[in-house]
Amino acid sequence: MVADHVLSGLLRKRAELAGEIEHADTMLRQLRIDLDALDQTIRLFDPDIDLEEIKPKPLPPRHQAFRGELSRLLLDTLRQSNRPMGVQELASRVMAERGLNATDKRLARAILKRVGAALRHLRSRGQVRSQEGTGQGLVWRLAQ
Repeated sequence: MVADHVLSGLLRKRAELAGEIEHADTMLRQLRIDLDALDQTIRLFDPDIDLEEIKPKPLPPRHQAFRGELSRLLLDTLRQSNRPMGVQELASRVMAERGLNATDKRLARAILKRVGAALRHLRSRGQVRSQEGTGQGLVWRLAQ
């Protein structure tokens, strides 16, 4: 019956999410223990310090590239190619070059967006050109 199949899928997804929550709780607990130990060590050196004044640093985006790294990778890839390339193919090459998990759909989507933004930036600087490709999207090549 269809309802049984749907229900089993929902139960499996619930178990998966509950497992992720348990894992996150364990990691959070360990981070709090580590922070407390660090606070105690800091207080050994400065007992009067107000640690609440120290603002937390924001986390960088996942798999952030170094400044200019993505542009260099894209330009090198286009230089080595004898043909214009689509953004999807370029993103796949970037992920392979950086050793990223290509099966992670969320990561692949993020890299695709970053590659598209980098290509538009390179186009605005006159380093690459885009043209209509066969199909739906643009293809990219080095500017002459």
